[in-house]
Amino acid sequence: MGLTYFKRYRMECDLDRELPELPPLPAAYELIPWRPDLLRAHAEAKFASFCCEMDANVFPCLGQREGCLRLMREITRRPSFIPEATWLLVHHPEPSTTVPCGTVQGLHGEGWGAIQNLGVAPAHRGKGLGTYLLVSAAKGFRLAGLRRMHLEVTTANSAAVRLYERLGFRRARTVFKVAEVVGA
Repeated sequence: MGLTYFKRYRMECDLDRELPELPPLPAAYELIPWRPDLLRAHAEAKFASFCCEMDANVFPCLGQREGCLRLMREITRRPSFIPEATWLLVHHPEPSTTVPCGTVQGLHGEGWGAIQNLGVAPAHRGKGLGTYLLVSAAKGFRLAGLRRMHLEVTTANSAAVRLYERLGFRRARTVFKVAEVVGA
């Protein structure tokens, strides 16, 4: 094992501006607001979204089902948790089947909404689903009375960086996260 430094951007966005109007979700997808009984589904969507991605190196809990469940419990127990900014995306490949495939959580602190772990499982990417999650979280931050939001993203995740910039985020600063990586 060796230490590796991951370059990340803190990206920020003002919520006073107009948020994009979204077309209907693609067929067989559903966006569900936070409910405590969905905790495990959020954890499953988080695991499916991050388990094979670079962020699982940066944050090892994202590479394990149990780690994702533990993280969801920790996030939702914080006093800063914002249920209105927390959404689950599910896919219904058949009418009686529900597959968790995307998630985002929201926290607040010092007047900011903080996006946590926005992720879409690889098989569901490229359909604009990340936009639905991010805009829904932004609306939830507004409902909570917040006027700014931020997130961190690994700079090598160019698709996510492009999404955030397209939706009005700007790079505020560069930070480095150190992580132990096997084979580094």
